[in-house]
Amino acid sequence: MAGPHGEILPLPVGALAGSPFSDYFVPGGILFAVLGVGPLIVAAGAWRGVRWAPQLTFASGVALLIWIAVEVAIIGFAWVPPLQPIYIVMGLAIGAVGLTWWRKS
Repeated sequence: MAGPHGEILPLPVGALAGSPFSDYFVPGGILFAVLGVGPLIVAAGAWRGVRWAPQLTFASGVALLIWIAVEVAIIGFAWVPPLQPIYIVMGLAIGAVGLTWWRKS
């Protein structure tokens, strides 16, 4: 969000062609809120032992998978750098942990 035109991270704005975004500010805001702050709130809830933590852990994994699916649909799949495959595995792992925890609780 601080460098929406690729000033900080070398992300070409041209990669957003065909998307509804002209720069990285809005996608960065969504990432920050939904996949940054959201999981921190879920982690705090899990730490405190609140009853909704398993469901929100599962939802965090699903949210990450949805984000990556939309990203791949808009800008395509990339092995270099391997961030998309890593995030797919992370989303599946987080979702599986949440679902298993949910079923046991």
